Amino acid sequence: MKYLIISIVTFFVTFNGIAKEVVVEMLNKRDDGEKMVFSEDVVKVAVGDSIKWVATNKGHNVEFIAGPDGANLPPKSALNKDVTVTFETPGVYLYICTPHKVMGMIGLVVVGDNTSNKEAIAGTKMIGRGKKKLASIIGEI
Repeated sequence: MKYLIISIVTFFVTFNGIAKEVVVEMLNKRDDGEKMVFSEDVVKVAVGDSIKWVATNKGHNVEFIAGPDGANLPPKSALNKDVTVTFETPGVYLYICTPHKVMGMIGLVVVGDNTSNKEAIAGTKMIGRGKKKLASIIGEI
């Protein structure tokens, strides 16, 4: 009986520890002084993990504009709404805040340590400060 209980507890601890949820805030200003940003520029997750974008400040959303081949990019989120995305396809994803992309409000998600589509993401057409920021954060992965 003792071993059965230990096995059951181990199963649930292991099962619940497999997938995790990372929280990224949509911000007007980050602690480092950067304006119109996500709380993290680059987020690395495992396949099956989720990211929850929290509309901490008003006027922001999340729109995926590029990702790995074969990935179904999530639809654009509504303004001022939290959104959670679970990642099943490994690779690099590029997302923006639609109203503030020209101000450089962009971010990357790296799923499963797979950066095979990094160059394709780096070649995504960006405008304004988003272009410079993409070049900067793509170098972080």
